[in-house]
Amino acid sequence: MSGRHFAAAAILMVVPCLSQLSVAQLPLSPDSAAGQTVTPVFEGWYVNPDGTRSISFGYYNRNLEEILDIPVGPDNFMAPGPANQGQPTHFEPRRHWGVFAVKVPADFGSEQIVWTLKIRGETFAIPGNLRREWQIDALVGEAGSGNTPPVLRFGTKDPEGAGPGGVWSDGPAAKVGKPLALNVWAADDGRHSGAVYASGKAGEPVSLTWIKHQGPGDVTFSQPMAEISYTGGEATTMATFSEAGSYVIRVRANDASGVTGAGHAQCCWTNGFVNINVSE
Repeated sequence: MSGRHFAAAAILMVVPCLSQLSVAQLPLSPDSAAGQTVTPVFEGWYVNPDGTRSISFGYYNRNLEEILDIPVGPDNFMAPGPANQGQPTHFEPRRHWGVFAVKVPADFGSEQIVWTLKIRGETFAIPGNLRREWQIDALVGEAGSGNTPPVLRFGTKDPEGAGPGGVWSDGPAAKVGKPLALNVWAADDGRHSGAVYASGKAGEPVSLTWIKHQGPGDVTFSQPMAEISYTGGEATTMATFSEAGSYVIRVRANDASGVTGAGHAQCCWTNGFVNINVSE
């Protein structure tokens, strides 16, 4: 029996403006290789340097092995506003923190932005808001540690960015089956991870991971992961696309603490997104 579910991290949120409410499948459900659902997760918000706010979202794919793809449309949409506001359509197994963020004006007030996913007869809708208790230190360093996230840039003339919302860029056109070079520059403050993760060390390299974020086909990367010096440097991977269409490729840059240790604070990684049009 299908229902509408509201889940944020490991708690149930009650949302007065949405009528249907039931208990969402939480991470405590039995492990299974495939056949399970995926839930959107609201993870908090942070203030951008220009005064706007970014509302951060992640997801939880309950499958141990199955990768899910849900195209933007009636089964994967944001509201209000455009259905596509940067959310993923490709869901790797298990829990993923700070996958994208929606930028809203400073006077967003008590409004909400809702991400809805429908899969296998279930509807999961999670509202993001600017309630004070959900503010996160994504740019300023967890709990005053001063450990800020890495900085990313795609081109020498492109702006730099940090945090889950990261930076966006339009990449070169690609052909099906022909490798396309994707380049990114990253740097970090080199500080240890502070209270977030005790084993983090100062001066650790920036770890880069390339991920398919949106798109109709498969994407393979010649180097899905790389490391560069925290003092700054460029990394390149070759992306090969199996089908024509519009894609978004995400690159995640982690500092010494990593996602596992700092997921709750989101202080310690940055996303970069590249739009790619692929033709036959």
